[in-house]
Amino acid sequence: MMKKRKLGIIGGSGLYKMDGFEKSKWKKIKTPWGKPSDEILTAEIKGEQICFIPRHAKGHKINPTNINFRANIDAMKQLGVTDIISVSAVGSLNEKLEPGKFVIVDQFIDRTFSRIKTFFDEEIVAHVSMAKPTSPSLAKCCEAALRKLNISHQVGGTYLVMEGPQFSTLAESNLYRSWNADVIGMTNMPEAKLAREAEIRYCTIAMVTDYDCWRSDHEEVDVSMVIKTLLQNAANAQNMIKEIIKTFKDYSVEKDPTNDCLDVAIITDPKLRTRKTIKKLNTIAGRVFNKKNK
Repeated sequence: MMKKRKLGIIGGSGLYKMDGFEKSKWKKIKTPWGKPSDEILTAEIKGEQICFIPRHAKGHKINPTNINFRANIDAMKQLGVTDIISVSAVGSLNEKLEPGKFVIVDQFIDRTFSRIKTFFDEEIVAHVSMAKPTSPSLAKCCEAALRKLNISHQVGGTYLVMEGPQFSTLAESNLYRSWNADVIGMTNMPEAKLAREAEIRYCTIAMVTDYDCWRSDHEEVDVSMVIKTLLQNAANAQNMIKEIIKTFKDYSVEKDPTNDCLDVAIITDPKLRTRKTIKKLNTIAGRVFNKKNK
């Protein structure tokens, strides 16, 4: 039986708050993985409850490597979130994706190397499939919202996730283009992997701010350039999110690759799973552990 759906929003660079909501309240959430990036905003719009967290904290205080991705995802699940829309600022590696355009990402290339990428790193091991890392149903919902609002966008695209916080070298930018990556950013991994382990459906909307550094007629990327485009994108992003909140439940998720994915992912012998680790993983994998204990 499909449980009641609830939408969570993870705001990237430039999206640190949500306006126009009712019953808004910032909540501190404790997790076994430490503190989330910030308090989580719980709010309503036309009776629909949502949760929002600014990935870099309000005021942009946390660099990409130091984001506590595990705490963010755990906190969202504690609050009952079943579906996540990730809004992220990115550079373009594709001539057709000009600054200001939105991309509904459907694939990732993970080039990060200094981040913990799993909840299952002590005693209990799990291998979830990431072949299809985003939710097709959420992607369709996002597409409909962008069409309705007449926001320029592309359906489908590969997001290259680099470690950062520095921008790419020219050699790196050209290498990633040769891999047919469409956009480049610093935050969606391991976020998407952890959402999958938590059995939370996930979709990324990437907002293009620049052409990275590969284009000869484009200035080298700097923060002022990024911020200028971010400010232009922010209003579109908020309007898009409000439209998604109205309609996301209209899109069936019965065949989503995330659903119950832990049923076939945990490989560790049940006899070797300690109570301490099971307790730590309760929010993330309690459904599976409780089922097997019955």
